[in-house]
Order: sequence, then structure tokens, then C-alpha cells
Amino acid sequence: MKIVVLGAGAWGTAMAMSAAAHPAGHAVALWARDPVQAAVMQAARENARYLAGQVFPPALSLSAQGDVVALARAADLVIVATPMAALRPMLTLLKDVRVPVAWLCKGFESGTGRMGHEVCAEVAPLLPSGVLSGPSFALEVAQSRPTALVAASAQPAVRETLVAAFHSPALRVYANDDVVGVEVGGAVKNVLAIATGLCDGLALGLNARAALVTRGLAEMTRLGVALGARRETFMGLSGMGDLVLTATGDLSRNRRVGLLLAQGKTLEEATASLGHVAEGVYCARTVVERARALGVEIPIAQAVVGLLDGHVKPSDVVAALMGRDPAVEAG
Repeated sequence: MKIVVLGAGAWGTAMAMSAAAHPAGHAVALWARDPVQAAVMQAARENARYLAGQVFPPALSLSAQGDVVALARAADLVIVATPMAALRPMLTLLKDVRVPVAWLCKGFESGTGRMGHEVCAEVAPLLPSGVLSGPSFALEVAQSRPTALVAASAQPAVRETLVAAFHSPALRVYANDDVVGVEVGGAVKNVLAIATGLCDGLALGLNARAALVTRGLAEMTRLGVALGARRETFMGLSGMGDLVLTATGDLSRNRRVGLLLAQGKTLEEATASLGHVAEGVYCARTVVERARALGVEIPIAQAVVGLLDGHVKPSDVVAALMGRDPAVEAG
């Protein structure tokens, strides 16, 4: 299979490496926007900026030349590995492509509040499309450590292509047709990870972290169901699995933001120190706005927005959540 990965950040590079190491012998091209970056990676056979020390498989080639649409049309599968902010222009470019296209970004589009599949429906309604999501750190995928992902699409052919492209001894890929549920899980868990990072940074203990993760999962599920997702999706990889990883893993950028805010850093200082995009920072407000429009209560996410906006202090967030009126756990 010929696979093109558009975007040479950590996640795009890791997935390109995984596909290029596949036993089926895929031919994989990793496209970088910057020709200089592509040339450096080609010569070094690694992405030193994001995944230093991880050597590219022989079947992985680098590209920064030529038309993105032409590259896509010559492929059997296109993976869009840009941040959420760049998904709309990339899908607009690819709108007339007829090979399956899937994106890796997790979040809601700033300004419109759209999820990836909603953006695609607006700008490329005829595009065979889907999303790859689930609990995964780019570094561990690049290292071929055991990982499980979800390939979500309303179209069986897209799901089948994604499974064929990536399912391997190191990477298990499950198919799912609940695109809404998979995308809500991937977006909201980033916001909740900021909250758990704050919890850990304030040394509130493991009891507090467990409560926060569990109630965060309830918030995620309520919002997802209100948006049309299936409840059971949130018990799977793209819901509970991704939330647990991002909320507790030391490689989590969103959790790191919470840790730094707990230390007294400003939001600007926290995000500048990451070197990568923390999508939870950019989509937290949109998550809350969509929930409010649907009449869904998500107090943890609301507290995160207040913290990010500088309206409340870290200690005040904890006090506000613990001071809520008693409630029945169900829901």
C-alpha cells in the first residue's frame, strides 16, 4: 500500500514510522511543510526535533516537494497529521481526492467549535474519511511498543483501509463506526488532563486523582451522548483508555500544562516550555460552549477554562469542585 502522511510533527512521524515498518511492506512518504526540515530528516534518518534517536525504517521516505493533492492522488491512503487548527485548510485542498483520508488531530476547531468530521462535512463532503484515535504517545509508537488505536469512520472501506495500513504486531487497530464518540473522547480528555495535572501538581493525592478521572469520564460521556455518540464508546480505547493515559502519563503535554500552572507558571510560560501543541488549551473553551448550548453540565471542564483564562487560582479550582452540592453518582 502507498501511504502519504501530511505533517512531520511527533505524531505524524511516529505513525509514518509504524506504517513503514509494517510486515506488508507499505511504501510510506512523510511530507513536511518545510523543505529544509525534510532534507535534514532525510539525511539524518530521524526527526531530531520531535523524536530524537528514533531511526526511520528503510521504507520511509521524506517529501516536501510537489503538490500535496498530486501526492494524495497517487496514494492508497492519506493521513493528515496536522494540528486541529490546520485541518480545515488541508481537507479543503484534498476535497476532490477519492482515496481514503484520515486525520490524527484531537480537539474542537477554534472559532467554529467543530470536530474533525464536522469540518470535513463542510469543506469536503464527498471525501472518504475517518479518524485514528486512542491512547497513544508518539514516542512509544515510534519505539514499536505495544499500542492499541481506534479507526473510526462511517464508511466500512475507510475503516478496512486504516486497519490494513496500521494493524501490526506492535499496533492493534480496532474498527468503530461511532465517529462522534471517538472524536469527543479524543478532544475532551485533553481538557481533563489539564485538571489532573493540576491535581498532581498541588499534591492532592491519588484519591483525588482517581475521583477526578472518574468524574471527568462522566462529563465526557454526557457531552458525547448529547452530541449523538454511543455511551459504550466512552468505555473503550478512545474514551476511558485515552483519558487514563493522558491524565496520568508523564509524556502527556496537557497534563504537563496543569502541573506547571500548579507551580505558579503563567499559561504563556507553561505552553512555551512544551515545544509541542497542547490541544486541551485551545479547545477547552469550545468544549464548555458546546456543552452549555446542549444544557450539559461539565463542571471540571468549566473549572479548567476559568484557570486558563486566569479568572481563578489553582487552589480555588479545587475548592469550587469540592464545594459542589451532593449528587447521585449515576450520570
